Amino acid sequence: MLKKPTFKISNRLIGYDHKPLIIPEMGINHGGSIEVAFKIIDAAKRAGAEIIKHQTHIPEDEMSSEAKFIKPGNSNKSIYDVISKNSLSEEEEYKLFNYTKKKKLIYLSTPFSRLAADRLKKFGVKVLKIGSGEFNNFPLISHIINFKKPIIISTGMHSLESVKKIVNFLNKKRAKFVLLHTTNLYPTPDHLVRLNSLVELQKTFPKQVIGLSDHTGTNYSSYGAVALGASIIEKHFTDHNNRKGPDISASIDEKNLKELIVGCNKIFLQRGGNKGHLSQEQVTRNFAFASVVAIRKIKKGEIFSKKNIWVKRPGTGHFKAKEFYKILGKKCKKNIEENIQLKKAHVYG
Repeated sequence: MLKKPTFKISNRLIGYDHKPLIIPEMGINHGGSIEVAFKIIDAAKRAGAEIIKHQTHIPEDEMSSEAKFIKPGNSNKSIYDVISKNSLSEEEEYKLFNYTKKKKLIYLSTPFSRLAADRLKKFGVKVLKIGSGEFNNFPLISHIINFKKPIIISTGMHSLESVKKIVNFLNKKRAKFVLLHTTNLYPTPDHLVRLNSLVELQKTFPKQVIGLSDHTGTNYSSYGAVALGASIIEKHFTDHNNRKGPDISASIDEKNLKELIVGCNKIFLQRGGNKGHLSQEQVTRNFAFASVVAIRKIKKGEIFSKKNIWVKRPGTGHFKAKEFYKILGKKCKKNIEENIQLKKAHVYG
């Protein structure tokens, strides 16, 4: 049997045999305010998070001038304006990084450019995330691989064939990575979540840990993903949904994050296993199963038939219900009282 793959972030083991890692993604939900970012981290910590994810944007290194004329689907402003307004300076992000460590959370971020990646390397960030938009950005990925850090990589907007190409590339570079299924719509409609993609990824890449970057506005798809074997759930997160921002509609709040963590851990305990007898069920089998019983007084020498025997609870008799038909036609060896379980001593042969 193939050993289940594992992935390590700091001292946290991640894989099918370990409880799922829930990654609350603050992203740009802080709106460019370090104070709001602190509040979001506090909320994640209260909810029971182990990790927090940010997005590291350096607009001038990330985008060309043409970006000033391109609008994303979740904003009426250009992507350049959106990112410029919602990014943190290096000094601010370093404060955020240290605040996260102070709260005993793992700091994770997505660098959207070479300088952004270099910033995170300088901070000493343990793990980096590559978003779906950078999935086929081989120059940036190659630059990040050189850091020799584990990578979480989203596969949204790409076919299975495209994923095969990047996986081959990453394997040749001996990178340590996790694959996340993603749908890049904010929020994602239920019918476009496509949880079966997780099954496809697991089957195609059995040596990789698989997870879901969930952009719906609820927890249901994340629960389904864990049931299907996902080891990581990434979910946009804010301290409360009254905040403004392009990703707020696809974000959960503190209450829902707590429910997500608790729920995914429960599903982790419930999934797996094999169909068979459990020793713990014996106490239930004793009363729930049936035994062969005399349904009237039976005299020695009588033939057992449906007129004098039947099956009743509990299942503690010498003859279980499944043996009923073996008893029919045999001869009674000694007198039996009504409503008494048949014993071996009652039956000839």
